This record gives sequence, C-alpha cells and structure tokens, in this order.
Amino acid sequence: MASNTPVPSLARRSLTTWNVFVLTTRRAYSHFPPTRRRCLLQQSRHNCLSSSRRTFSTTPWRGLADVSDSFIPQEQERESDEVDVCIVGGGPAGLSAAIRLKQIANEAGDEEFRVLLLEKAGELGAHIVSGNVIEPSAVSELLPDWNNPDSPSCFESATPATHDKMRFLTKYSSIPIPAPPQMNNKGNYIISLNQFCKWLGERAEEVGVEVYPGFAASEVLYNSTDGSVRGVATNDLGISRSGKPKSSFERGMEFHARVTLFAEGCHGSLTKQVIKKFDLRRDSQPQTYGLGLKEVWEVKPEKFKKGEIVHTMGYPLPSSTYGGGWLYHFGDNLVSLGLVVGLDYPNPWLSPYGEFQKMKHHPIYESVIEGGNCISYGARALNEGGFQSIPKCAFPGGALIGDTAGFLNVPKIKGTHTAMRSGMLAAQAAYSALKSNPDSGTVFLYDYEDALRSSSIWSELKQVRNMRPSFHSPLGLYGGIMYSGLEAYLFRGKTPWTLKHKEPGDYAATKLASECPKIEYPKPDGQISFDILTSVSRTGTNHEEDQPVHLQVEDWEEHKSNQWPKYKGIENRFCPAGVYEYVEDGAKEFGVKFQINAQNCIHCKTCDIKAPAQDINWQTPQGGEGPKYFMT
Repeated sequence: MASNTPVPSLARRSLTTWNVFVLTTRRAYSHFPPTRRRCLLQQSRHNCLSSSRRTFSTTPWRGLADVSDSFIPQEQERESDEVDVCIVGGGPAGLSAAIRLKQIANEAGDEEFRVLLLEKAGELGAHIVSGNVIEPSAVSELLPDWNNPDSPSCFESATPATHDKMRFLTKYSSIPIPAPPQMNNKGNYIISLNQFCKWLGERAEEVGVEVYPGFAASEVLYNSTDGSVRGVATNDLGISRSGKPKSSFERGMEFHARVTLFAEGCHGSLTKQVIKKFDLRRDSQPQTYGLGLKEVWEVKPEKFKKGEIVHTMGYPLPSSTYGGGWLYHFGDNLVSLGLVVGLDYPNPWLSPYGEFQKMKHHPIYESVIEGGNCISYGARALNEGGFQSIPKCAFPGGALIGDTAGFLNVPKIKGTHTAMRSGMLAAQAAYSALKSNPDSGTVFLYDYEDALRSSSIWSELKQVRNMRPSFHSPLGLYGGIMYSGLEAYLFRGKTPWTLKHKEPGDYAATKLASECPKIEYPKPDGQISFDILTSVSRTGTNHEEDQPVHLQVEDWEEHKSNQWPKYKGIENRFCPAGVYEYVEDGAKEFGVKFQINAQNCIHCKTCDIKAPAQDINWQTPQGGEGPKYFMT
C-alpha cells in the first residue's frame, strides 16, 4: 500500500550507535510491507551516512553475504518492489513527471497509485549543474504558487532578470552585438538549478511521491515475453576493484513498473541502452553535444548588479569551435559564470577547462570577480542537437523525458522549461494509459508522442532548428553568426530546409594531433584561475576506491597504444576533472602509462561522448557517490 509519509532525514539526528539507528528506523517503518520496509530502511541508512563528507555506502545492517571463492554475486536473488510508475533521475523532468502523476492520481482519489523516483546522487540536486536562467511557464503550470511569497511552499531563491547584454570578445576588448529575440529574458529568473531541484523534491514528497536519492539504477529490466521494459535494477554494493564481493556485499534491488520514465539528463547510461535496443534514433540525426563548465563566485557588493545577464561569444575559443560564455548576477552578491564548448571541436590540443580558466582573465569577467571568492565549480555535458536530433521518445513500457531526449533550446540557452513540460506530458499520458488498460500487459505511450508534437516544445525547437548546425559551414563561427541572425529576425524557422549535423558524431570531428597547432595554457594564478584539482575539490566529489572502475575501458594498454600516437593525450584535456592521465613511465611503450583516476569523476559524461575511438563507457558507480554540488 502506498503512503504519503515522506522518508525522514536521519542525517539531521545525533546518533550515537548503529543499533539506535536500526531500532529507530525499524519502529518507524514497522507498518510497511517487508520489501517496502527494506527500501525505506536502506534509504534512511543512506541519509544517516550522508551526513559525513564521504557519501559512499558502507556495511549494511542486515546479515552479510558469504564471500567464499565460489560466491557469484550475479547469481544471488535480488529483492524487488512493484510500483505503478518508476522514474529514473531526480532532475527537473523526472521530478515534474512525478509531481504531475501524483497530482492527477490524488485528484482522482487514487491515493494507492505508486510513483517511485530513483536518483543516483546522495541527495536531490547534488549532481545538477546549469547556468541557469529559467523561463517560468512550465513551473507556473505545475506549481502555480512557486514564486508567491505568501505561499508556504514558495521557492525563495529566484532572482528576476533585469537586463541583458550580448558581447563579442576579442582578447582585450568586448564589442556589443544585438542579442537574438530568443535570448530576451524579460520575465525570466536566475536560479541555482541545484537548489531548485531540492525544492522540487520537497514538493514531490508532499504529494506522495516516493523519492529515493542514493539509489543508482544501473540495469534496464525487460519482460521475457515481449521484450518490453519491465523496470530497472540498482547496482550491487560491496564489490571490490577486482570484481569480487567484499564482506559488505549487498545485492541490488529491482523496481518493477508497467511504465518506466527515463530522466537521466544528457547522455544517460540507461538511455543509451534503451535507444539502441528499440532503435529510437532510426529517423533522427546524431546528437551533438557541448560541455558546460561553471563556477559560482561571491563578489564584492560594489561589483554586484542584481539580475544582470551577460552572454559572450568569440574569445577565448578559436573560430573553428562553437561555444560561448555567461555571467549572471543573482541572490546576494553571487555571480554564476561559465563557458560552453561544443564537443565537435577539431583540435585535440584544446582543453575546455583551460579555455574556461583563460576566459576569466578577460576584462569583462575579471572586472567582476576580482577580489571575490570562488565557492563552487561544476561541469556537465549538454545536448545541442535540437529538433533534428530528437529520437522516438516512447517505447514498449516507458519513455524518454527531459534532456535525456534532447529538448534543450540552444539559441535560447534554456532547457529547464522544456524538460519540465515533457515530464508533465509523459505523466498525463502514462496515467491515462495505465487506467485505460488496467490489466497487466505492455503499455505504450502513444499519447506522449502525439502530445510532444502538438506542444510548445516541438514548435519552439523547430523554429530554431537550423541555428546550431549553421556553424558547421565553411565560414565557421562568423558564418554561423550571420546565418543565425537571418533565422532569428527574418526566416523564423519557416525555411523549407533543415540543416544537418555532422555524421556520425562529435568524436569523429577530432583531427590528429599532428594536423593541429598545439595550445599552451597559462599557469593559473590561484586567484582568478585555478588548477584543475583545486576546482575538483570544490565539487565535493567522492567515490570509494575499492570498487570496479565505472569508466569502463576494456584494455587500458591497448587504448594507450591506439590513441596516444594519434591524439597525444586528448582524454586528459577534454576531461574537466583530471580523471584521465598519461603518466611518464620509461618502462612502457611510448614512455607513458594510461591511468584512470575514477575518484575524481564528476559525472559529466564527456569521455563517453568525445573519446575518438568510442571505447570509454560511462557506467553508474555505487549509489550516492559522485559530486555534491552547491549552488550550481
């Protein structure tokens, strides 16, 4: 039976012994069925452990597994739970879908309708990073009192946008240029999406959504009869780096649902599998990506201009590389600044992190942050393919929602409103499909595909579909700017043609190191610019060392032998967290050893996208691990 009782956060309690914790949680959840009770106990235990800096799982309270040599983890039975809808991912899309589902069910008096949301981060919002200027249309539809100061559930951290600036940068100057109408931010708000998702999570629990942070869905489950999606399973805990079970081993859990919504964000690990199995890209172009790098600074009061929004193009990126920077003033003397670099850049010597640090020394940025304090850093890949890269979003037993499907409006530099709206549309379609077909059987969300095509998401993305691919022309950056101006002011998406993205993907755009000029980056000064490990320390990222490396490269030595001669260490440069290294080693071929520092990973997914050989597979580590972002 479902319950609206939210999971208590035991992280805020002062617990002296593990036994006190066990007794307390067992008593609190004694009225639940056994499987549901175990799930709640595991979640409460995770919350308790998450109060410390290290967020990874430790020895479970229940009996430990026998770890004899004959013990095979994959052959152990997993416990399971049955729900109506399972949602993978606690970002804007997943939380909006969950809230809308329970709103519909509660309005219909269907209080036993179970909606469960799994989030791999230790707490909601901890893996979320974005600019972010939000267009409020979707959140106003979902939660009309979201910004009403008289409402007890008001989101109090939204800063109204006051005015926009658009600048083209050279090395030492900035040239004012007209911003396209899509970038007009009147009526929009500057927010921390990290904080916004925490707030959405609270609203979800209020309406009865079962929210489980720290549960990393690592496997898609399929029905043996017709191959439809049956749900997901979380990964096993307590597996050593060598793949053998430790004394802390605990089998993952299965969550079965007639509808599973994937809301993993850009380039989700399970989404990749579903897209491949059901051939969802058969009628769409390849996705193209960018890497967004962001810092949050506390600046001097005299330099703070609340609500000001600045976007830049040009320096420091070469003309062959798509991208741009931003500077948003929000909250109390806080500034969000960052750089997006298109991952179809050709020069393997380019480092997005190095470009970002260099950009901050431009007068338009340095004049604001000089004398301030950098309090946060983060990075995340984002979809840039737009309209022509949207896959089929519905499949037997589920659907793709939000940025995992690619609903980001690149010229507008916004995707939160489209992600939320897609989640709401999927929720309506899912509830309708389940109630019109109450008997057990495969559910296909036909209404979701139809609703997408008649929604503002479709018309909005179709109108700007040719802007991003126009930067692939022989004229590069300048040709793209000119064509995008024509699209914005004259064509308005009504042209009979649709430009294409490069085939087969961003990784294929990478040239050999010998064909490109080498780029040397200045040494960080420690005040405006920082070395990469200092920045990584600001993410709060953490992974237990003794577990299988979640950045899967089948043969490290073979990878080095194939990639080092061609690209001279591109992995070390495209990664914004210092995960990949080529360490000098005279005993090794080419005098270097390939090394993966998985503990540094901030889950940006860039390696899975940009690696030229496509031989790096990003998989979820243990639940609750990874970055612990603040104000991103």
